[in-house]
Amino acid sequence: MSKEGSSSVYKAWEATVRKTQAARKRANSIFGISVDHADEDDHDHSSDESDCGPEEMIYNADRILANGDYYTGFWCENFPHGQGKYLWTDGCMYVGEWFKGKTMGKGRFSWPSGATYEGEFKSGYMDGNGTYTGTNGDTYKGQWVMNLKHGHGTKHYSNGDWYEGEWRRGLQEGHGRYQWKDGDNYTGEWKNGVICGKGSFIWSNGNTYDGNWEDSVPKGNGTFRWPDGSVYVGNWSKDPSEQNGTYYPSQSSPDANLEWNPQDVYNVDLKDCKICPGEKVSILPSQKKLAVWRSAKGESVKPRRMSVDGRVSVGLDRPFDRLQMWDGGDHDPPCNAGDHRPSTVGGELVEDLMGLHMEDGNQRGLAMKVSKTARRQGETISKGHKNYELMLNLQLGIRHSVGRPGPSGSLDLKPSAFDPREKYWTRFPPEGSKYTPPHQSCEFKWKDYCPLVFRTLRKLFKVDAADYMLSICGNDALRELSSPGKSGSFFYLTNDDRYMIKTMKKAEVKVLMRMLSAYYNHVRAYENTLVTKFYGLHCVKLTGQPIQKKVRFIIMGNLFCSEYTIHRRFDLKGSSLGRTTDKPLTEIDEMTILKDLDLNFIFRLQKSWFQDFCRQIDRDCEFLEQERIMDYSLLVGLHFRNTSAAGDLIPSGALTPTDENKSDGTPRLSRADMDQLLLDPSRWASIKLGLNMPARVEKTERKSDCEFQLVGDPTGEFYEVIMFFGIIDILQDYDISKKLEHAYKSIQYDPTSISAVDPRQYSRRFRDFIYKVFAEETT
Repeated sequence: MSKEGSSSVYKAWEATVRKTQAARKRANSIFGISVDHADEDDHDHSSDESDCGPEEMIYNADRILANGDYYTGFWCENFPHGQGKYLWTDGCMYVGEWFKGKTMGKGRFSWPSGATYEGEFKSGYMDGNGTYTGTNGDTYKGQWVMNLKHGHGTKHYSNGDWYEGEWRRGLQEGHGRYQWKDGDNYTGEWKNGVICGKGSFIWSNGNTYDGNWEDSVPKGNGTFRWPDGSVYVGNWSKDPSEQNGTYYPSQSSPDANLEWNPQDVYNVDLKDCKICPGEKVSILPSQKKLAVWRSAKGESVKPRRMSVDGRVSVGLDRPFDRLQMWDGGDHDPPCNAGDHRPSTVGGELVEDLMGLHMEDGNQRGLAMKVSKTARRQGETISKGHKNYELMLNLQLGIRHSVGRPGPSGSLDLKPSAFDPREKYWTRFPPEGSKYTPPHQSCEFKWKDYCPLVFRTLRKLFKVDAADYMLSICGNDALRELSSPGKSGSFFYLTNDDRYMIKTMKKAEVKVLMRMLSAYYNHVRAYENTLVTKFYGLHCVKLTGQPIQKKVRFIIMGNLFCSEYTIHRRFDLKGSSLGRTTDKPLTEIDEMTILKDLDLNFIFRLQKSWFQDFCRQIDRDCEFLEQERIMDYSLLVGLHFRNTSAAGDLIPSGALTPTDENKSDGTPRLSRADMDQLLLDPSRWASIKLGLNMPARVEKTERKSDCEFQLVGDPTGEFYEVIMFFGIIDILQDYDISKKLEHAYKSIQYDPTSISAVDPRQYSRRFRDFIYKVFAEETT
């Protein structure tokens, strides 16, 4: 380049810098930011530019967009970046900090209805400490996570009530105090927005109740006290037949309260003590879309719609109601364009629309492929199959067991219900009997193990008896998985994929019967437990054949029963010896069970889910350790939300309109869908710990010189997924065979690398590994 040419380029660069600094000062004056020294301004400016990119420049933008929206503030390439104010045509407004098109940092969002939120934002969500003031006068000040009240906070209601305490996912949960405007107050435990657990209620007249609560009314043991010292102690229930207790009069007033009825607490004292419902937000800040334009060299193009959390609409609006996974009953119809109600926005950050280019290093993930056509596991057991008669026997037995009348009652079971001798044989002759129907199979005997326990477990797991029978015993045949597991057990799936049936060894039955009481107490205490759900334990003895044999089997929930295609499956133990699939890379598909050394992802969960996950892993591992169980594993299934027509995985931020329109027919949950789901608590039941969980995974790479590196190095390449996970294979105790296996393998290999180790060591190693491959989502 000539000297004159280089000089002109340098002068142009100087002029651009001067203009940018002047624009920054003007913007600072608009937002009330003082600029005392030019050198400080230069430093801040260069710092912001480095955040935005080495070749990108921050400047001031002040314009009315083609769709009528208005923005004024700092801009970097195609995004608001820094302090800025955005006014939407519907009246919503945000003033505050931006980071590459996302509301990030401190800001204030206001709705046309008059509601406001002022506080911290993260990736477009209300996240951190903030204050929300509703149109009806309700005010909440406290902690937020992803648009939901989560953590400690105080809410003042417009009617004069107030609550101070813990919140989880938008509802009161944990310890808190609620005071009504008339002076009545409750202090104690909450769950899902209602009084539940232990707590104390104090009425304005001086009466108090201390004890257990359920669904905002006394339930269980409790004590009612009067100001004069009289006391009633007993077991409380809204059902008068279950209510019982003893009244102790005070010495000063022995004849007082003699006409009092405990049911008055329900019918009179608590009649008007209702918990105020929360105000529903019309539209969440993360659902608001930006009009984005190309700003380089003053080009004028038609604005693209982008949400404040960085998503760009590509013209594919998908009604939320089409996501059948989230059905909670009757829905409102899809929102129209003019509605101020939540609408579902399809699309993610579109690379080519924004004029951005991926570096070659980011193309790593495109080599990973998934199948675009979902296929069903297993072979249908039809007539002529070697196990056809066994299937018929199983279905007849299940129909008999579940259909037989049983005590309907309490979840509190007597110790005798767990007695290993609590089992019943039933004979099934082909011609039928007084208790069994005629059938076309050979004669067999059917055994039920602890039927009352498993009946109560099904009730605890909210399994409807009719649906359960229909799934297993309906007209549709079971499917047998192509190959037995390592243990030699065979697996069968119901036609609707809801239940899995596994054949068992006698030793496994003994382990389950030994730990059944502890298992029952554990799953009852922790509804989010990740351990396998057991629904029934049975045995078939084929008496009508020359060789009589017993087949024992357990009925379990199928972790991967979902409308989503499971693209990758991992069985994780935290050991390295033999922990890799024996299939070549070209033969790995969605049915392949990958193992620890095959894992090439770190699973990133949203903050509150990650905290719940860690707590539950600790509880479950402590339970298994106490029961001397080892060799269990965490089964993980991944559904990748963004894939190309050819089956290539598309990293976050690289989705194209062509790829979005070529759906594989399975439902997808975009972040906008997640926003709308959060607005409707009735639909939250579809997402549970370990089931249907939206998350991200980060690809990892192992060092070539580390053969047994369990966790690879993060690459910074992320994928949007739906996750499924649970703890399986929990019936292997540390018996003599496992002790011998440990001793033998320890001679040949590193003792820490083998799976067969003491339950305490196994639990510690398992948790250490799980906490390395699961991490909290960070911005």
